[in-house]
Amino acid sequence: MTPPTAPAPGPNPPLGARILVVDDTPQNLALMSELLRPLYHVTVANHGERALHLLAQGDLPDLILLDIMMPGIDGYEVLRRLRLAPRTQHIPVIFLTAKSETEDEAQGLALGAQDYITKPICAPIVLARVAAQLKLKVVADFLRDKADYLESEVQRRTERIEAIQDITVLVMSSMAESRDNETGNHIRRTQHYVKGLAEALASNPQFASDLTPDTIELLYKSAPLHDIGKVGIPDHILLKPGKLTPEEFEVMKTHTTIGYESIVRAERLLGEEVDFLRFAKEISLSHQEKWDGSGYPQGLKGEAIPLSARLMAVADVYDALISRRVYKEAFSHGTAVAILQEGRGTHFDPVILDAFLQIQDQFIAIAARWVDE
Repeated sequence: MTPPTAPAPGPNPPLGARILVVDDTPQNLALMSELLRPLYHVTVANHGERALHLLAQGDLPDLILLDIMMPGIDGYEVLRRLRLAPRTQHIPVIFLTAKSETEDEAQGLALGAQDYITKPICAPIVLARVAAQLKLKVVADFLRDKADYLESEVQRRTERIEAIQDITVLVMSSMAESRDNETGNHIRRTQHYVKGLAEALASNPQFASDLTPDTIELLYKSAPLHDIGKVGIPDHILLKPGKLTPEEFEVMKTHTTIGYESIVRAERLLGEEVDFLRFAKEISLSHQEKWDGSGYPQGLKGEAIPLSARLMAVADVYDALISRRVYKEAFSHGTAVAILQEGRGTHFDPVILDAFLQIQDQFIAIAARWVDE
């Protein structure tokens, strides 16, 4: 055997790399150790089971030289197992074998080997191919690490954008709440009511395709903006401690269009529609519509009313009934339920109201959690 020759220099010379040699013949293990040890850290295994055991423990090698014909688990099966395990799937493997048929080499490469060397070996060729695979591994590891970093960075920035969206919605909805301080935690309660209703309806074939988990999350995040338009209602009407006159009520009704138009203007400034505001526009404009067409501002009827707004109608009215206002005392849960039932099929979508009746204990729990001080 010719003396070991150092690999040709490259951008990242892999000297000192860890190599595992797997072969059932002691002479071959000795030969490969003598060839590689002047340049690399070498570990040997005299059968496939031993190699897999070593790979399951401690540090992983940078490269594996693998015989095919071994008792017990052959080299092909060892490679199959390596490629199935996340821990070892990226370790480069060079088959080092006496099997010299084209079909054997094709099978080895198809299983995921990086190279295939037949015995008897030529020392300079083995060293050159080992060095080449180790240099490729340096590049592959760099690219994989970079891809992992970019993926984590994208995830981090996505989470940041979502957090900014959530904060934006909270700030905007809090502006409306601050104008009408008697509504207290109304926006938080209705947010959770809408989510509970949507989750209850998701198992209904009529709504299953519309109420996916992603859609429900968007509804949950958008619901607080249903009354954003109240920022445009004069204080003497919004905070009036008594019944509104017909003229004042007409002004109050404009909070639906004020909210909708505000969101539309914001989107125009961005130059595009924003997914997480789609339901906010629907809810702010249409949550005062009624199933029988007697609501406002457009007089929509039945399923012409967006589903998001029909959900909010139940949530909004329930919360208004159980909450104290300047013009009324709070009703009990039982009274609120009775009033909502009277509006089944006239004010409210019958199917959504039935879902409310089935999960009314959730509404009680939400109201208790976000009770006004």
